[in-house]
Amino acid sequence: MAVSGEPHPEDLTGVRLVRSAGPVPTRRDVESLLHAEGLTPYAWGHDAAFSYGRHVHGYHKVLFCVSGSIVFHTDAGDVALGPGDRMELPSGVGHGATVGATGVECVEAPRP
Repeated sequence: MAVSGEPHPEDLTGVRLVRSAGPVPTRRDVESLLHAEGLTPYAWGHDAAFSYGRHVHGYHKVLFCVSGSIVFHTDAGDVALGPGDRMELPSGVGHGATVGATGVECVEAPRP
């Protein structure tokens, strides 16, 4: 299933970003796509201006922004996500995040 039209991949020092280039997928579309990749997705969201402190994960994170916006802060620079954008964050990459002005809804899944 093509989730967001023709992707435009970017590689930001280990962080893989695929910008949405078509219709924004629904939460259900994203969950189906991640299930098809053999992953177990879950949804989360936060209100405007919520901030995550710097941390790392011991797993590879696959994340879609479904609505709103969020900026991930990495050593290589900021990674801004909007509706339909997909980010893959390798295990061990330090990051924090700040939710945009209208809040955010994301679907993510750990990749073992």
